[in-house]
Parts: sequence; C-alpha cells; structure tokens
Amino acid sequence: MKCTTIRKGKECPFMSAKGCSYNGGLCHEVVEQCNGCNRTTEHSSAWYCTACPEPARKWQHGNCNLATHVAAAGSKKQAKINPLKASKRAAR
Repeated sequence: MKCTTIRKGKECPFMSAKGCSYNGGLCHEVVEQCNGCNRTTEHSSAWYCTACPEPARKWQHGNCNLATHVAAAGSKKQAKINPLKASKRAAR
C-alpha cells in the first residue's frame, strides 16, 4: 500500500487499511553510519532508508546487511601447511 505518514505516495510493506503497522507507526530517520548509502532518500527535510523502517537496529550488531556503501570484509584463509613438506622445501 501507499504510505500516508512520512513517505507519502511511496510503496510501503508496513501500511495497512488502519495505518502504519510498524512499531510506533512511523519510520525512523537514518543514523550516521548510513551516510553514503544509496538506499537513503530525503522526505520532509529528513533522511530515511528505503529498505528498512528502523536503520539503527540494522547497525546495532555490526554492519547493516543492506548497506550499499560498506564492502563485505572477506577473510582470506591461509592454507594449512604440512610441516614435513615445509622442512624439506627449506632444506633445498
């Protein structure tokens, strides 16, 4: 349904015939960590996330999984080295 509270005219999954069904009935503004994300839009002189109604909860336990400006930190695992083979290579 179309939002009738903050993002007027935009599609919102939380809108129902009785109004906004999200906790509190309103979307929350973006937090500082959201600066630079492509999912933020300005509505009524404040910035809101188009993917999440409460961005602070997404950042509560680390990086937001919807953030477009944060690259996933890939941990490169180092291969386990056989100590016997390593000592033979070193002896050459």
